[in-house]
Amino acid sequence: MQGEWAGEMVGPDVWETCRELIPVGSVFAFLAEHREALFPPGMFADMYPSSNGRPSLPPQVLAATVVLQSLHGLSDFETVQELRCDLRWKAACGLGLYDTAFDPSLLTYFRRRLRHSADPMRIFTKVKEVVAATGVLKGKQRRALDSTVLDDAVATQDTVTQIISAIRRVIREVPGGEEMAARWCRAHDYTDPGKPRIAWDDEQARAALVDALVTDAINLLGHLPEQDLGERAANAVGLLALVAGQDVEPAEDSDGRDGRWRIARRTVADRTVSTVDADARHIHKNRTRHSDGFKGHASFEPETGLFTAVALTSGYGPGNHEAAVACDLLEGEEGELTVLGDSAYGTGDLRAQLQADGHTLVIKPPPLRQAVPGGFTIDDFRIDLAAGTATCPAGHTANLGQIKADGARTAQFKRVCADCPLRGRCTTSKTGRTLNVHAQHELLSAARAQAATEAGWQEEYRRWRPPVERAIAWLVAKGNRRVPYRGVIANNLWLHHRAAALNLRRLINLGLTRANGNWHLTPATA
Repeated sequence: MQGEWAGEMVGPDVWETCRELIPVGSVFAFLAEHREALFPPGMFADMYPSSNGRPSLPPQVLAATVVLQSLHGLSDFETVQELRCDLRWKAACGLGLYDTAFDPSLLTYFRRRLRHSADPMRIFTKVKEVVAATGVLKGKQRRALDSTVLDDAVATQDTVTQIISAIRRVIREVPGGEEMAARWCRAHDYTDPGKPRIAWDDEQARAALVDALVTDAINLLGHLPEQDLGERAANAVGLLALVAGQDVEPAEDSDGRDGRWRIARRTVADRTVSTVDADARHIHKNRTRHSDGFKGHASFEPETGLFTAVALTSGYGPGNHEAAVACDLLEGEEGELTVLGDSAYGTGDLRAQLQADGHTLVIKPPPLRQAVPGGFTIDDFRIDLAAGTATCPAGHTANLGQIKADGARTAQFKRVCADCPLRGRCTTSKTGRTLNVHAQHELLSAARAQAATEAGWQEEYRRWRPPVERAIAWLVAKGNRRVPYRGVIANNLWLHHRAAALNLRRLINLGLTRANGNWHLTPATA
């Protein structure tokens, strides 16, 4: 059942007796004074539906603790130590001077209740309500979008470690798994926590081990008793099936039916990098930076410095691309916006959707690829979609082919390129230039022309796009580049708490206060 604040403290009231020691204008002082108004008890009533049992710690105390924890990037243990030893934390959370706080596991239970509730992001939503009540965003219609790579909280595992770990999980979680493993698995002693004892510098020994481990995994999966599995058991079986096949292929002289395997000479695009966190993925933010983890996405109002929306997604897949997440970040916004973003948001589909919604786009177009360095790009060709033709810089015209499933069309110049004097600047192909025309060619071409020629567009981008880089720097500061938990769901909740804490700090710096039951901004006067 939900605990209520009884007004009794363990020791003197820190806020009343030591107020002059709490920094004025800090998040600590604000929470000490307005914690109950910011997080009223009724806000969490649905998370404690039962009227039986021992009362919980008042959830508004835990909510204030989570805000401070997210702001300072602390672990649960470190957070409780601050509550026990730091006067600022005691004042902010309403604890008495002699209060030893609570066990760190209580924060885990509180986050679990939030995650399984009808509104997991309620702390972020509450701070957004405060933002709306102050009117600080009224008339400010710019939204800058950006993303960043967030490193996972686990170690990347090699193929051998993943398969062994997944088999152990099946043995542990699936009824009958231990008996089947004892009968069918011979490659390794799965009760041994260490790696197999082989000559790791011997290529043949490594290959034989991988072959045997994959065979064990297939045998175990094939002989598990047919039964209805719970969530944990089903996840264990699915994970084993995944890791047993993602990194291997049939042996060199095998047809794939004789049960002989080797490490594949390629990397699966959506490869699971760890059985400890099956949601973490390889991420290529650009051609030089490779990481394992997740993507963090943010929508930011650059003039006030406030996050209007955030999201954490898996690091791979078209549904997790910046352009795919952008519309979710802007959902619920009122009025027509000026949307700023880098070239990751410059896809034709996103441009078409945002323009259809009435928004003004200040999004950097993706750079064009040149078939020949310093040579011609598609903008040097005249594309007539109505007539279905493409004319090259030398004046040769080719017909556009049939519309493909994705809406693209292709023009093949072929023989006209043979004796063309501009061939060296156009193509290196022996069969001549092939021109691929995007389904939203006209939209993308107009965007490139606007970005290159319009001074107003360039000034808007240079002035208001950079602040979102500062916002991302705020998000990942204090060690928060590495996520603290496992999985997309838990870390998405953490990212919302982090953004809520940063927004609250920003509002306090802008003069947030409460008077007559309403939130106001009272800027400091010189």
